[in-house]
Amino acid sequence: METLRQHIKPGQVYRRSDLEYYSSAIDRHLGILIKDGSLVKLNQGVYYAPKSSKFGVVPPDDVVLVECFLKDTDFLMVKPNAYNTLGLGLTQLYNTTWVYNHKRKGEFKFNGKSFEFKIKTSFPNQLSKEFLLVDLLNNLDELAEDQNQTIKNLSNNLSSFKNEELLRVAQLYGSGRTKRLLKSIYRNKKQYA
Repeated sequence: METLRQHIKPGQVYRRSDLEYYSSAIDRHLGILIKDGSLVKLNQGVYYAPKSSKFGVVPPDDVVLVECFLKDTDFLMVKPNAYNTLGLGLTQLYNTTWVYNHKRKGEFKFNGKSFEFKIKTSFPNQLSKEFLLVDLLNNLDELAEDQNQTIKNLSNNLSSFKNEELLRVAQLYGSGRTKRLLKSIYRNKKQYA
């Protein structure tokens, strides 16, 4: 039990499989550590060693949590609320985080937060304004926004995006519908310019 305790660091997220090497009775020891507050069970097989600050217990970092859950660093986290920052008049709030990855699919709750894992063949290493717009258009059917108004607002605010970068990102990550929509908007802009 003491060997296991020595390998638990506050603020870290662990899978059961990460800890079983340090215990001869892992399930019993995990139960004891949960009971005494050394660990918090976040989901089946996923545990957090609480870290305290002067404001109380610090929740686990979402990136560290997802990294541990996937056993991988190749993922991109997108919060649909970020679409509201694009200047297209979007106002809806969502209580989930989408995790684009190559391994897992489905919705999971960790520490009271909802994560929807989506398998994607490709995604960038980090978010950009242009990728967020392409991602918004890819997921427009899933959002509680007026689609026609969103597209109209995009046509009126297209100049706030880097055009070449937007087209490049659309080519790499956009669905067929997203590519057609952007081409149509650009053609109309040129026609009336």
